[in-house]
Amino acid sequence: MRIAFVSFETGHHRDTETNQRFRTVCDLLAERGHDVHWYCAGFWAGEESTYEHDGITYHAVATGTDARSSFLVRLPFVLAAARPDVIHVGPQPPSQVVAATWGATMARAPLVLEWYGDGGIDNTRWTRLAAGRPDRIVTPSELVGTWVRELGADGDCIETIPNPIDCDRIRDVEPGAEVDVIYARRLDAGANLESLLLGLAELRDREWQATVVGDGPERAAYEQLTADLRIEDRVTFVGDLDLEDRIAAYRGAHVFAQTADHCVFPTEMLWALAAGCVGIVEYHANSSAHELVEGRDRGFRTTSEAELAEAILAAGDLEHRTYDEAFADYDRSAVADRYLERYRTLRDEHGVL
Repeated sequence: MRIAFVSFETGHHRDTETNQRFRTVCDLLAERGHDVHWYCAGFWAGEESTYEHDGITYHAVATGTDARSSFLVRLPFVLAAARPDVIHVGPQPPSQVVAATWGATMARAPLVLEWYGDGGIDNTRWTRLAAGRPDRIVTPSELVGTWVRELGADGDCIETIPNPIDCDRIRDVEPGAEVDVIYARRLDAGANLESLLLGLAELRDREWQATVVGDGPERAAYEQLTADLRIEDRVTFVGDLDLEDRIAAYRGAHVFAQTADHCVFPTEMLWALAAGCVGIVEYHANSSAHELVEGRDRGFRTTSEAELAEAILAAGDLEHRTYDEAFADYDRSAVADRYLERYRTLRDEHGVL
């Protein structure tokens, strides 16, 4: 299948969660042998109009100081000439969704909009226009789906597809040292690690050890907080770790705590749950993390430090695991299948052979 991905900006331009997600979808389909093309602003050296990298062919629709305007004008005609089976567009800028719609009409191809929602979604004229154009809108969580519906999108065309993990990779990594509670995130203003530390402080009279994975501008403040709470000898800050070391840490841990106040999809938590951790989530209106634990025996949703402490105690009654097969549906192969199934359904609806 020939798939045209459309995003003015790529991860080569700027490393954001939205761009990472778009690249991940490209990689999933390229790994399955599909013909993947990304139409974007040029970012490579030289005057070639295309650039091949890791199974993806990038097409420079526009370059130069007026690249965005030129990109929007040229995009419909470039897509029409490419004649892809499916057009998959990103939401930034939202005007590119409108341009891609014209291209999809000319190419007689279905249009899928990948709306990740990192940083929230502004309710503007252009985002409302974008929400009404695609044949299907894919979001990483029900939270983002709600944001998109609030723009006026048809709820029947919104589908939730999560970020993928690699289950084989989890099983191949040796478990690390055993620890009672683990937390992993960039330690910035949105980390809200204080909720976990305050909850742990309520358990001073119990035996436990906790690990904090990640670094950032608030690390020193959090380390000071552990001292102020007199739990500094029980909480170990290990800084940034590569994925393999994080997986090992998750396989050794019993509980993964998620307390961040903003999260469109809790990817690190998903790795940890699949690696056997019991999930404890502090509910926040702008976080989708609770969606991963709702209805699961090995998951808890809390709303306060006291409830979080109680959940940690309750989790102690559950068996320690190093892998949880319940999360096999989040494996890369399963997520790729969901995209391909959606593409084929849309092509059938369009009468494309």
